[in-house]
Amino acid sequence: MDEPFAALDEITRFKLNNDLLELWRDERFTVVFVTHSVFESVFLSSRVVVMAARPGRVFGELAVDAPYPRDEAFRTSPDYAALCRQASDVLVNAIKSTAGPHHDGH
Repeated sequence: MDEPFAALDEITRFKLNNDLLELWRDERFTVVFVTHSVFESVFLSSRVVVMAARPGRVFGELAVDAPYPRDEAFRTSPDYAALCRQASDVLVNAIKSTAGPHHDGH
């Protein structure tokens, strides 16, 4: 799935995230879900893979060991916030790795 919820408002996006997790719980299929949202990646995933540009490659990986089902209590928990921070840190390092000598990665 390539950014399927990117153009949606937050309420609809959260609902579809919940719907996708419910469908996954019932059917147990594998999904490769592309998103630019650190928060969405952590909420949905058992594993987050961070890509770097120039050249496109896997830069880092983060296991998300939080239990399912995930709900609004998880979305506002300290564990979720800590996992989002870890994913953000990997992303920042990926950006820095692709920045040229005249760029600071921002």
